[in-house]
Amino acid sequence: MRVYIGTYTRDDTGSEGIYRAELDIDSGNLTVQGVAARVDNPSFLALSAAGDFLYAVNEVSDLGSGKHGAASAFQVASDGTLTAAGQQLAGASGPCHVCAHPSGELVFAANYGGGALSMFRCAAGDLVERLVTIDHEGSSINPERQQEPHPHSVNLSPDGSYLYVPDLGIDRIVIYRIDVAAGTLTRAGETATAPGAGPRHFTFHPRGRVAYGINELDSTITAYAYGSTDGSLTEIQTVPTLPAGYAEESTCADIHVHPNGQFVYGSNRGHDSIAIFAIGGDGRLEPVGHEPTQGRTPRNFGLDPSGAVLLAANQNSDTIVTFHVDPATGLLQPTGHVTEVPSPVCIVPVAGT
Repeated sequence: MRVYIGTYTRDDTGSEGIYRAELDIDSGNLTVQGVAARVDNPSFLALSAAGDFLYAVNEVSDLGSGKHGAASAFQVASDGTLTAAGQQLAGASGPCHVCAHPSGELVFAANYGGGALSMFRCAAGDLVERLVTIDHEGSSINPERQQEPHPHSVNLSPDGSYLYVPDLGIDRIVIYRIDVAAGTLTRAGETATAPGAGPRHFTFHPRGRVAYGINELDSTITAYAYGSTDGSLTEIQTVPTLPAGYAEESTCADIHVHPNGQFVYGSNRGHDSIAIFAIGGDGRLEPVGHEPTQGRTPRNFGLDPSGAVLLAANQNSDTIVTFHVDPATGLLQPTGHVTEVPSPVCIVPVAGT
């Protein structure tokens, strides 16, 4: 299976951009094939629905005439080779997350540094224009991290009608209605987290009835009931991602639901672990355990589409460690394979390769 890896290229990380690797599902061995695209700080990646384009945010703040980051598009060849297809300024600084609409016509980016959301129009996969940049407003209680808005991810509803933007700086998940034909976003509502939670990443259950958000600052996961008619989120439950009694510094990062719909995984940076939860019939979570990632700062992780292997990207130890997933218990078993990649911060396994 092909895997693309986003990295940080600045601050002397030694990285050159987006890397391409091959994953052996049976053994869990991940083999790096080389640099797929030399591009500046491609910290998050997303495939188009058809799999023929890969999008990256360039998490910088010094492009163009103002404080801009950017989004870049790459055409994906049948052998996995990437060819640069276009780049657009994000309209704000520090874009950190990207997603592609299933229509193939829109791409979205969350600009953490600039406190804004961006939407781009695509034509034949290429990014041809930035349609809109929407500034968030507000603050929250953490004096170091929440003095201003910090949108941290962009996430689509199962039917592509709504966009969900967790904003760490204001303790809100802001919800937008998408009009693909008109190329517009309309604010449809918001859901508040606990003060100081710092919502970061967000994902839907495969069956679409519930969603889960991971909160960076207070190390929790919140389960939400999803209202498909109006895009609303109603909190069901919030659970800690750290073991009872753990008192050292740690923050959450990434979250994924297992493809079989039975388990939720979240990463802890500091505790350096994957927290594992079983999903009940109503979407509520029951703790299963924690698996050390065998490295420092698991900023991101990925599951192959079959759910057989979890890949943990340890940003500050320059490694990707793979684990076999028990489909009955959700527990993780190290495969014994550790792959060196400079400053890995995003894992994208590609289905059907």
